[in-house]
Amino acid sequence: AVVATEVRNLAQRSAAAAREIKTLIGDSVDQVDAGAKLVDQAGATMREIVDSVRRVTDIVGEIAAASDEQRAGIEQVNQAIGEMDGVTQQNAALVEQAAAAAESLHEQAGHLAEVVSVFKLDERAGPSKQLAAPARPRIGRG
Repeated sequence: AVVATEVRNLAQRSAAAAREIKTLIGDSVDQVDAGAKLVDQAGATMREIVDSVRRVTDIVGEIAAASDEQRAGIEQVNQAIGEMDGVTQQNAALVEQAAAAAESLHEQAGHLAEVVSVFKLDERAGPSKQLAAPARPRIGRG
């Protein structure tokens, strides 16, 4: 009878332990399921991050290409400005030369007017005869 009571008590404790183990296993399964869901969410988030990084990389590449194009355009503009500056300086020099030539012509015209003024034309003499132009020497074949 004592052994039977002990066996019964042991059986009851074993049943209680089995129920507790079953509950713990159920809780563990629930926690594993929750962990698996969190891992899936983390994986999805990581994929989104990777996709975002790819998009940012593409955008940075496009910005770099646009910057290179702008740099090349600015270099062309700078070169054109340099050429325009050179042409402007040449034009300024030519204007100075033309002004000097005009001044020289003005002076020569004044001098010529002085020299010619010594000749007096007879206004009563009527139309003057045109003199034949002097013959030009022939250059070339002998």
